[in-house]
Amino acid sequence: MAVNANIKKVRTSDLELKDRLVSIQRVTKVTKGGRTFSFSAIVVVGNENGVVGYGLGKASEVTSAIAKGVEDAKKNLVKIPVLKGTIPHAQEAKFGGSRVLIKPAAPGTGVIAGGAMRAVLESVGVHNVLAKSKGSSNPHNLVKATVKALIELRDAYSVAQVRGISLTKVFNG
Repeated sequence: MAVNANIKKVRTSDLELKDRLVSIQRVTKVTKGGRTFSFSAIVVVGNENGVVGYGLGKASEVTSAIAKGVEDAKKNLVKIPVLKGTIPHAQEAKFGGSRVLIKPAAPGTGVIAGGAMRAVLESVGVHNVLAKSKGSSNPHNLVKATVKALIELRDAYSVAQVRGISLTKVFNG
């Protein structure tokens, strides 16, 4: 797939990462001896300057599940192009049953997005964006679809570089 070649992996060193908890689920395993509870947590980390990652942590306690989620998220960081507090262009993506649509917005609009998408977009550092979730609202798939849409974004500089033309020619045709 051509998209995977554009993924810009980022190292965790020298980054000020902030983590956001997207959702926690209590999972029950029923055995002969009774019920055993465990927790799964989806966490999004980002430096609010174009770097984001997500992770899933599972443990028998909430705090350790969140900690495992943060560690997993730090292993999956990617660089996203952010221009003047918004995204370069509109983008759609799908993961599982979740479909997302993200559009750039004018300054002062704010982050217009729901739960799981909002956490991802705020972690990236996007301040003005319109986002719509279509289909499933499952937080796992919604986070993955949002990150997929953000990875597929390309700024004008990278488009010019791929085509081998100047930046002005990209805009003027």
